[in-house]
Amino acid sequence: MAMNRIQFQPGLSMPEFYKLFGTQALCSAALESARWPEGFRCPDCGGAAHCILHSSGNKVFQCNACRHQTSLIAGTVFQSTKLPLTTWFLAIYLVSQAKTGLSALALKRHLGVSYPTAWLIHHKLMQAMTEREDRYTLSGKVQVDDAYLGGERIGGKVGRGSENKVAFVAAVSLTDEGHPLRVKLSPVAGFKLKAIADWASKCLAAGSTVYSDGLACFSAVTQAGCTHECTVVAGRKPKEVPELQWINTVLGNLKTSLSGSYHSFGFRKYAAQYLGAFAYRFNRRFDLKRLTHRLLVAAAQCGPNSQGSIRGLAEVHC
Repeated sequence: MAMNRIQFQPGLSMPEFYKLFGTQALCSAALESARWPEGFRCPDCGGAAHCILHSSGNKVFQCNACRHQTSLIAGTVFQSTKLPLTTWFLAIYLVSQAKTGLSALALKRHLGVSYPTAWLIHHKLMQAMTEREDRYTLSGKVQVDDAYLGGERIGGKVGRGSENKVAFVAAVSLTDEGHPLRVKLSPVAGFKLKAIADWASKCLAAGSTVYSDGLACFSAVTQAGCTHECTVVAGRKPKEVPELQWINTVLGNLKTSLSGSYHSFGFRKYAAQYLGAFAYRFNRRFDLKRLTHRLLVAAAQCGPNSQGSIRGLAEVHC
C-alpha cells in the first residue's frame, strides 16, 4: 500500500516547539510578529511610530501620535491572563497537533493548571478556530449530509425528532481529481428548506454543484445559486454509495474524534466550537508543521473572550 503523504507528515516535534517557543521572550516576540506582521499599528489611530514602556509584565506600546497605550496581549485571546505565555503557547501546540482533539482534562494534566483554567483555555482557542473557519466558503463540487450530535433520552423521541440531538450540516468540497479539500460543519435549527437556504447562502459559493442524499430540504441550495444533484440512498450502506464517499468518511472521522477524546461535553451548548475546531484542523492538515503558528495568528486576531462571553456565545447556538 502506498504511503499517505499527508498522514505521515513529520509535523512540529516537541524539541522543535521548545526551540521556537521555549521561553517567555521567544513567545512574546512570536506573538508580536503574529499580531503585527508589518510592525506595530496603534489600535486607536493606526499610527506606526511608538515607544515601549517599561513594565514588569508583558510589553506595553505607546503610540507617539495619540499617546494610546496597549499591552502586547490586549485585544487578543490572551487578554487579562495571569498565566505566562509559555503555558498558552504549549496549549496552542497541543490543541493544534492533536488530530482527534484534546479534552480539557488532558490539557489540565499537560499544562499543570486547574480544570476550570484548562477548560477556559480550550474554549478560547476553539472559539478562535471557529471564527477563523467562518471566514471561508466551499466551492466547486460539494458533498453534503444531515448529521446530529447526541442521542435520545430514555423515554424521549428517537431519530430526527429527538430533543437531545443537535442538528448540523456536514459538507466537504472536492478537488478536480475528486479528493477532499475543505470541510464545513455547521449547526442548524433543523433540516427545513429555509434553514438550508440560509446555510447555503453563508457557506457555499454561487455556482457550486451540491451532491446529497434524498433529503428534500437540500434542494434549497438552489436559492443560493448552486446546482443540486441527489442520490437516493434507500437503505444502502455508506460504502455502497460512492457518490457520497467523502462526506461519509468525514462524518466517520468526526464520530471517532468526539467519542475518543470527549467522554462528556455539553453538545447542546458548545456544538459550534467543537465542530469548528475539528474543521479547522482538517482544513489545515496539508501542513502540520505550520499549524501551531497559524493557530497563534488566529488567537492573536480573534479578540478577547471572557468565560461569560464564551458561555453567552454558546447560548446563542442552543
